Amino acid sequence: MPHTPFTAEERAALLALRAERPARRRRKHHVSTGEKVADWVAATVGSWRFILIQSGLLLLWIAVNVVGYFGGWDPYPFILLNLALSFQAAYTAPIIMMSQNRQAKRDREEAECDYRVNEKAELEIEALHAKIDAIREQELLRLISVIESLSEKIEQRGA
Repeated sequence: MPHTPFTAEERAALLALRAERPARRRRKHHVSTGEKVADWVAATVGSWRFILIQSGLLLLWIAVNVVGYFGGWDPYPFILLNLALSFQAAYTAPIIMMSQNRQAKRDREEAECDYRVNEKAELEIEALHAKIDAIREQELLRLISVIESLSEKIEQRGA
């Protein structure tokens, strides 16, 4: 059996990684309704479309109240508008954080899987190097024995 450069721990790790097959392990995560809503809110609030629509609505609100078109239900300093925006911020910020935390958890799991795949690849490459070195060693020994055999034949003919 050829010499392997592995310690007992490395060999055990390689065998465990071979059995686990980390590259093919992709977990299906159950996504709850709350998680779907959090992702939808984060995607919506974090878009230029939302920013443009909200900016338009804010400008319309201010213009209508400054002109007093409908009796100015929220006159300057727009306390009702401030309350509505505070309410919006109070609810969207934690919802976006929930979505980001879930995404960060998925990223950590994928990074762990990638690390395990890289670790397995490294150990497999080392094993292949050891096998190639063993084959080279066997070839060299065979060539040396052929050279010795030919040298003996040459000596016998010359004597």
